[in-house]
Amino acid sequence: MSGMNKETEAYWAKRAAEVESYLLTRIPENKIRPRLEPTRRAVELLGDPQTAYRVIHVTGTNGKTSTTRFIERILREHGLRTGRFTSPHLIKLNERMAIDGEPVSDERLVSVWEEISPLLDIVDAELLAEGEDRLTFFEAIAVLGFAVFADAPVDVLVLEVGIGGEWDSTNVADGDVAVFTPIDLDHTDRIGKDIQEIAQTKSGIIKAGALVVSSAQPEDAEVVLRAKTAEIAESIRFEGESFSVFEQENVASGQKFSLKGLAGNYYDLFLPVHGKYQAHNAALALAAVEAFLGGGSQRIMDDLLRVALADASSPGRLQVVSKDPLVILDAAHNPAGGASLANALSESFSDPFAIAVISVLGEKDARGFLMAIDESVVSVVVTQSSSPRAIEAEVLAEIAREILGSERVEVEPDLATAISVAKTMLPAGGKNNAIIVSGSITLVGDALILQQKEVSEDE
Repeated sequence: MSGMNKETEAYWAKRAAEVESYLLTRIPENKIRPRLEPTRRAVELLGDPQTAYRVIHVTGTNGKTSTTRFIERILREHGLRTGRFTSPHLIKLNERMAIDGEPVSDERLVSVWEEISPLLDIVDAELLAEGEDRLTFFEAIAVLGFAVFADAPVDVLVLEVGIGGEWDSTNVADGDVAVFTPIDLDHTDRIGKDIQEIAQTKSGIIKAGALVVSSAQPEDAEVVLRAKTAEIAESIRFEGESFSVFEQENVASGQKFSLKGLAGNYYDLFLPVHGKYQAHNAALALAAVEAFLGGGSQRIMDDLLRVALADASSPGRLQVVSKDPLVILDAAHNPAGGASLANALSESFSDPFAIAVISVLGEKDARGFLMAIDESVVSVVVTQSSSPRAIEAEVLAEIAREILGSERVEVEPDLATAISVAKTMLPAGGKNNAIIVSGSITLVGDALILQQKEVSEDE
């Protein structure tokens, strides 16, 4: 029977890989189109699966995925059947669509895809007839996700925006709660040239009658969110005014803290995730759940929150994968993320002697990212992720040399070799050595795959 099970698993894994390969023939997600009608048309043909469950919609610049994961985990502890949609994935496409905290199975992914693909073909044909591009990768993935969650079915979907908000494919869904993580500069070529324009695009997820919760924001973003809420939504609650973090303490396995929520205080919480900013993501997640379950006026049971946060995770975000030497994977990929990484190295890891192994995608602000981590790392080993969008290692190395100085930059395009080189650069016997793998989500995913292979070989 076990052999049959393995054969069946292999069959569905092969079929799921074929679906992913087909999806990758579409316009990639870094070329997302500022349009919503094709996705609306697709879900309309499917009977609007995105209306089959309640929705908490999450946008922002950094911290979206972690906050989405924390919200989902708290809801699941309440006994709700949950869906979680995040992007991009680290290792496997299925990660983007989780049911009750687990990535959707290959069998369900393939089965739902086979049900919806004929209707997506209709939309493709209509678009091409109008002289438009067919559905993009992300448009197709979003529709697939909505259908997967309706098929499950789930009670509530925690839905992370792909890029922006107003015209993002996820915005065909109407969120009961709109959640905003910190807004900063990113994707300025598509969603806005400054904070105000970016906030305007992201504010598009606020729907009539929604409750809105937000991290503390730059003034330009806060003004936009307040105005949009006053226009169509019920209320907006900001961190620092309506909820907050207090008594935060870093510990070896994560952090302890207490939270002021919308409906009361919650003490002695533990989160097995590093980075002080993650406590703020947890506070935002708490506020979102309080808003969702009781309109912000009903406390969550302390034990439920305590259990949920103690079991929360955020893979690829300050993730410790080795302790000797300390190896940290972090998906920071823009200046704001780099600044958060630098702060975390100081606050959570006692300013280690750090060698960074980095690769950055071509459309990202590599200079800004390097400047953000400059004072926190001793040297960098420039490598290249598996993404075709990654800056060539030697080109990125030239940028790094300009910012950090030639003596602090090594180049090794192969990731496994780059990590080995980084290890040789650590002082022998150092008690506070660290290797940081960062710069792109793809690179972190590559490192996780590499680690899995090493574990399998050891076993």
